[in-house]
Amino acid sequence: MDMKALMKQANAMQKQLKKIEEELDATQYEGSNNGVKVVINGKNEVQSVEIDPDLLEKDNQEMLQDLILISVNDAVKKAADDRAQKMGAVTGGISVPGF
Repeated sequence: MDMKALMKQANAMQKQLKKIEEELDATQYEGSNNGVKVVINGKNEVQSVEIDPDLLEKDNQEMLQDLILISVNDAVKKAADDRAQKMGAVTGGISVPGF
């Protein structure tokens, strides 16, 4: 195979991966569970937390903490799954360092 063509193909893939990475970083993912909603971005940074007011009126601190934990983990999993699917479509499932 021609090395020049191979380098051109690798460069094009790198540009495509960078574009997808930027799109994923800007995407928001929502995790929710029983009145608690957490939104994160593609960098796994929490953007917002919403708690149903009814949950705040009860004496249920431990349950509320568990719901927040579950919701954050749900959002993080959605972000990771989306990233793996979109990056895998470009790389054919090959792990590319830095992405």
